[in-house]
Amino acid sequence: MAYSDAVVRRARARLETEKEQNDRGERARIAAIYEKEPKLGQIERELRKTAAHVLAVTFRKQGDPVEAMQQLKKDNQALQQQKAWLLEAEGLEEADLTPQPICPKCGGTGYVGAAMCECLTELCRQEQKKELAALLGSGRESFDRFRLDVYPDRYDNELKTSPRALMERTYRDTLSYAQNFSMQAPSLLFVGATGLGKTFLSACIARVVAERGFSVSYAPVGRMLAAFEDDKFRPLPDTSRAAEYFSCDLLIIDDLGTEMTTQFTVSALYQLINTRLLESKPTIVSTNLTLNAIEPRYSAQIASRLLGAYRLYKFCGDDIRFLRQK
Repeated sequence: MAYSDAVVRRARARLETEKEQNDRGERARIAAIYEKEPKLGQIERELRKTAAHVLAVTFRKQGDPVEAMQQLKKDNQALQQQKAWLLEAEGLEEADLTPQPICPKCGGTGYVGAAMCECLTELCRQEQKKELAALLGSGRESFDRFRLDVYPDRYDNELKTSPRALMERTYRDTLSYAQNFSMQAPSLLFVGATGLGKTFLSACIARVVAERGFSVSYAPVGRMLAAFEDDKFRPLPDTSRAAEYFSCDLLIIDDLGTEMTTQFTVSALYQLINTRLLESKPTIVSTNLTLNAIEPRYSAQIASRLLGAYRLYKFCGDDIRFLRQK
């Protein structure tokens, strides 16, 4: 999963803190065992001395090293036997005297070879959920809160169905999309007037996909394009603020069309959309613009990709926020 640098940094900091806490706890646990049964500590010290004697005998140039080694072996076996009896009497195992790492797979480093360990991946997932919660705000965005009854059930001649039936299909499709998300998932385009649930369903998808362990970047279009402008005009050393929008498993661009459109923002938007399509990385775009308004505002290249390579969902009905106020 391609988590952002910020998410990985926070997750690694948490892992290091948890590792330090675990190490302190393990040292305290073992110290408590030796305090309860001092003889165990004495035997451990004697065994370490025995190991040192073995090394000394190996390099000794006088006396009979073979005889000395045999005697050390007998002493060691006697100590090991006493230790085993004491452990059995206390209901302990040999492993109870050894500090246990916070993660048996990576030892608390967060990586197994070059691959991210499951322990760090889980912390990244948690940190991403926190980040999404801060971006999405209310925390109420979930599929089970989506209300179909706010959409008109009357037949619409232009739609050839009712807004409610249309949105019921959209709801089922987006729920399935989130629950079965993979890197082979298509990109989606949500089109419709303000207040029809585009942002709400986008947020629902973001939460479910992130919960399943995929990296998700959710951004209002203005915030996203500001990151591109910062990289261009206010760069930081060895840091790209926009990098996560290219690398994340799922990118959600909200409210396309509300930003200040310039030649630079159009170029940045095309670069992002085109790159993610070429790399087969799913993207969800929501917009209040009509389909006919996309090309004049942006470019034929952007329009062709959004209208030709994205799966289109039209949102219809009455402004939900206005209905709730009433």
